[in-house]
Amino acid sequence: MSEQHSLPPLPYADNALDPVISANTLGFHYGKHHRGYVDNLNKLVAGTEYAGLSLEKIIAATAGRPEKTAIFNNAAQAWNHTFYWHSLKPNGGGEPPAVLKQKIEAAFGNVDGCRKELAAAATSQFGSGWAWLVLDGDTLKAVKTGNAGLPLTMGMKPLLTIDVWEHAYYLDYQNRRADYVNGVLEKLINWDFAAANLG
Repeated sequence: MSEQHSLPPLPYADNALDPVISANTLGFHYGKHHRGYVDNLNKLVAGTEYAGLSLEKIIAATAGRPEKTAIFNNAAQAWNHTFYWHSLKPNGGGEPPAVLKQKIEAAFGNVDGCRKELAAAATSQFGSGWAWLVLDGDTLKAVKTGNAGLPLTMGMKPLLTIDVWEHAYYLDYQNRRADYVNGVLEKLINWDFAAANLG
């Protein structure tokens, strides 16, 4: 039987996010960290009731169960990273599509207000984690999660995410997380992906 989970291809070349995120960072982040979560998950679920389940089903079945933390962490991180790569694009940023912009204006006043809330969520997350633009009911919110946490387990629909684990930015920015976050929001954030996720 072949391994259930594989590392999905990046949606762009590893130097496509230069200069905000270098090819060096992307190579390590995708090729070592993301691959590590996928490989670990395959080892952890082999021969268990989770073998053959989708990432989403594994996450739902193991969330909040201390004895399943290792499986949850690796499944959630595999999911989070794939979502993160799609939350970025070369020449991103700018104006969101109209359907998303309307919702952003209703929730945050304007696009700049949304960027500020996302930046605040990303820079105020203590330690490792993620900042997310989510749909909570019918309202957009900026939220943060620690470690492998994700909105799927909180009844919210993720639209896009920014990885604030140190391995996401340390080779390029060292301890200047805010510079990385602002670069992502100004030049790489993929509003089209977020609009598509509105569903």
